Amino acid sequence: MNTPAVQVQNLSLSFGSFTAVNGLSLTVEQGSIHGFLGPNGAGKSTTIRALIGVLKPQTGSVAILGQDPVAHPDVLRRVGYVPGDATLWDNLTGAEVFRALESLRKTPSNRALENELIDAFQLDPSKKIREYSTGNRRKVSLIAALSHEPELLIVDEPTAGLDPIMEQVFVTYVRKARTNGASVLLSSHILSEVEQLCDYVTVLKEGRAVASNEVSYLRKISAHRITATIPAVPQHLAGRGEVDFDAGHLSITCDASEVPDILRIIIDAGGQDIISTAASLEEIFLRHYGETVSGSESKASQ
Repeated sequence: MNTPAVQVQNLSLSFGSFTAVNGLSLTVEQGSIHGFLGPNGAGKSTTIRALIGVLKPQTGSVAILGQDPVAHPDVLRRVGYVPGDATLWDNLTGAEVFRALESLRKTPSNRALENELIDAFQLDPSKKIREYSTGNRRKVSLIAALSHEPELLIVDEPTAGLDPIMEQVFVTYVRKARTNGASVLLSSHILSEVEQLCDYVTVLKEGRAVASNEVSYLRKISAHRITATIPAVPQHLAGRGEVDFDAGHLSITCDASEVPDILRIIIDAGGQDIISTAASLEEIFLRHYGETVSGSESKASQ
């Protein structure tokens, strides 16, 4: 049986009286893209810092590519890491940053792939970091992480600052990395990004895993919001979702599976200007995990 790319068991990390990660278990199988979901402050970035050896577990254990990153830091040479908020050297050019990071990592980059990524992300590597926008700084981090062809890629909010075209470039190259054998842990609070890329997902709330399953499970729990202009609330909507009605404006949040029936009810009742959209991740949490999680991960996933 293959050793998991990431294995976290009963990890807890606290800062003073604040518990950032609370008994978390997480497995990223080799060759998979695993989404690590949660609202801001859920504990995602703290967990990642433990994975790269910056934080030592207070309880529990962490292994990447079969090794403890604190006891065996050399394993990090096989990891590509994109932090949520990278601090780069303002006086260096993009090209100089690539060489500096390569030297620190002590693992050579694939220069042909690096140049391909530079072209794909439309980055001018001759400019100094201080001249780059937030999006271009993000591109530097992504190119550096991808270009040495890591066995494990850990990315924290990877598309922050990127426009939609560049987001698709990121998606393309993450898929290529997986095709070439890499495993990926993708931390994000953007549901659509995770749905598009990931095979599995772990959902975090208040430092605990409240769900961990294939991404198809995520789609099952995804809520939709339907809005419409309508004279009154149709009687048949009772019990079909969370309904809000004010002066002819109807809003209902419901399970994805309920959408076709609810749309039919609204249309039959004379509804107009009907819009159906996937609820935000925060809305999904409020709907499915509004109460403090006190049970186990397996119970929450049922």
